[in-house]
Amino acid sequence: MPYSSEQDSYLTLAGKSSGIYKDRGSKFLYFAFRVENEEEIKAELAALRKIYFDATHHCYAWILGPQGAQFRANDDGEPNHSAGDPILGQIRSHQLTQVLIVVVRYFGGTKLGVSGLINAYKTSASLAIEESEIVKKWVLGRITIQFPYASMNEVMKLIKSEQLTIVNQELGLDCVLTLEMRMGLLEGVTAALSEIEGLLVKND
Repeated sequence: MPYSSEQDSYLTLAGKSSGIYKDRGSKFLYFAFRVENEEEIKAELAALRKIYFDATHHCYAWILGPQGAQFRANDDGEPNHSAGDPILGQIRSHQLTQVLIVVVRYFGGTKLGVSGLINAYKTSASLAIEESEIVKKWVLGRITIQFPYASMNEVMKLIKSEQLTIVNQELGLDCVLTLEMRMGLLEGVTAALSEIEGLLVKND
């Protein structure tokens, strides 16, 4: 199924952010990360656990995939749904993906109750996002084409007009180019390229 222009972009964070939120003696250290996969998530979580090894809780939530299909929330010993879900809710309310937010709690001696915890973790996650830059990213697709050198000008004209990226090229009597583009352009560009004489679209 081809992507439409509305389906081939997503919102994420430009980079990392961190800070601290306090409530009745408890300290909530919040961290936001842009992540590409579960391996990066595990690495960031492990790094924080090593640094803040004496913390009471390491609660977090993450979402992955252009459409946010993969996600997880973890309460790390807090009452069920009082920590991970409020964090996850903030990521979703900002329509973000490829994002991990961790809130590290140091208990301050006063119990906050479930509603207090929900508010603290929600506020911490919200601050982590507010202190980051939200950026739009495109879902990218690739296509490899082969064509005679005589068709180079026609091919390059299309590449320039559609602002395609050449990620690999082999130039000779026959030229082979691998092109990268927004998924929303893939179907139309493939059709346009197929009309060029002698050009073959190769399946990667």
